[in-house]
Amino acid sequence: MVTQEEYPALLENLSLELRRGALVLAVLSQLSEKQYGYSLKQQLASQALEIPEGTLYPLLRRLEAQGLLESEWELADEARPRRYYRISPQGREALADLTKEWGALSRALGGLLKEEKK
Repeated sequence: MVTQEEYPALLENLSLELRRGALVLAVLSQLSEKQYGYSLKQQLASQALEIPEGTLYPLLRRLEAQGLLESEWELADEARPRRYYRISPQGREALADLTKEWGALSRALGGLLKEEKK
């Protein structure tokens, strides 16, 4: 049994688990045009989806290693190169499939949660 003092930490961990899979879908959905990490972070935040940099950058590298993203370095100005990411063809296919999966899961959970309120 979780104590009242332990409950906030438990809830935070459960929330992180819930968000983890959704972040992949969110990131893939925003990279049809190339963006660097910080601009992606800002774009997601503007849609009320905050992603800490410590979560975003490892996720971008993992998605690239899986072949779902492509990246290239460009000079942002004379001093700083930036790594720009864009969804790959395989990433577009995964995005379409994950979008369908998200819709089905959302409908199923919506029904379950409605039943729970009764």
